[in-house]
Amino acid sequence: MAKTQLGARVDADIAELAKKRAADLGLSIGDYLARLVQDDASGLRARAVDAAARFLAEYQGVFDEAEDARQAAPGARAA
Repeated sequence: MAKTQLGARVDADIAELAKKRAADLGLSIGDYLARLVQDDASGLRARAVDAAARFLAEYQGVFDEAEDARQAAPGARAA
């Protein structure tokens, strides 16, 4: 498939984050951005965010109890 060059201006911290994330995944910046666009266009990202929201809604009480127990434990310190 033919490739087209795009140009975009982003904040320096976003550019650095994109470079690091692409490297973590073993991808070039172009391949990483293509993957993000494909995931977004296919609805994959939206489904993942919805699934995470449902998970948190269902288990938030468990997380709250664990956090309360950790904070109430003698000698407990914030991380």
